[in-house]
Amino acid sequence: MTLSNLLDLVGVPKVASLCGISQRAVYKWRKSNSLPRTEYTDETNYSVVLSEALNGEYSADFIKEIGKPIKN
Repeated sequence: MTLSNLLDLVGVPKVASLCGISQRAVYKWRKSNSLPRTEYTDETNYSVVLSEALNGEYSADFIKEIGKPIKN
């Protein structure tokens, strides 16, 4: 399972609405297959929002783990 897969399960428009961000921002997450830096500095809680949107099928911790940016 990848972050992109999870975003597709919920749907980009719904993720954007639930997170209070633009669809363009969600498409950036999808393209990079990672959550933004703010998720790991505890400025946002998008992983919790995604977990709730998926009815807890995937935990927020799991979503944060699969959404970690890959360092080059």
